[in-house]
Amino acid sequence: MTEIATPGQLRMSYLRWAMVTVPAIVLIGSAMGFLSNSGYANRWFAALDLPAITPPGWVFGTVWPILYVCLGLSLAMVLHARGAKGRGFALLLFFVQLIANFAWSPLFFGAHQVTNALYLIIFILMVTIATAFAFAPIRKAAAWLLVPYMAWLCFAAALNFQIDQRNPDAETLAPAAASTQIG
Repeated sequence: MTEIATPGQLRMSYLRWAMVTVPAIVLIGSAMGFLSNSGYANRWFAALDLPAITPPGWVFGTVWPILYVCLGLSLAMVLHARGAKGRGFALLLFFVQLIANFAWSPLFFGAHQVTNALYLIIFILMVTIATAFAFAPIRKAAAWLLVPYMAWLCFAAALNFQIDQRNPDAETLAPAAASTQIG
């Protein structure tokens, strides 16, 4: 058979990839946050001196799933580009930043390693920038889908930096014990 795939067949192939990559990234990313007890319900986090730029909790709960969808769609585009020059290296970069992303919540919220989390988020940003440059020759749209994520990483790094500066003892900070009132 020497026929070239029709545009409809190509779209279906991309959609099949996206039906795997998008839910996988959203679920794993959400699970890492949940398992790390991320957010304002974490007593250690609530005890920190947070800067004024700290958004309310619902912002994180809204932004991250959207960013994970963008990451999943971007990944699906590059996975779909079989035979593209540089695809293997681009995918390697993508998975390095994604694994580092998934490690950030356990490091920050679970291990209370604010300074190390700052170094990690800077690493994630640098690798994501490299990923976008590696994706661009393969699928420009895949690279552009990483831009909101990079913008959020810049904000998150600034927030992490300010938290680190305001809480030099964050690693050893013990949150107040939960109290119960019987009355």
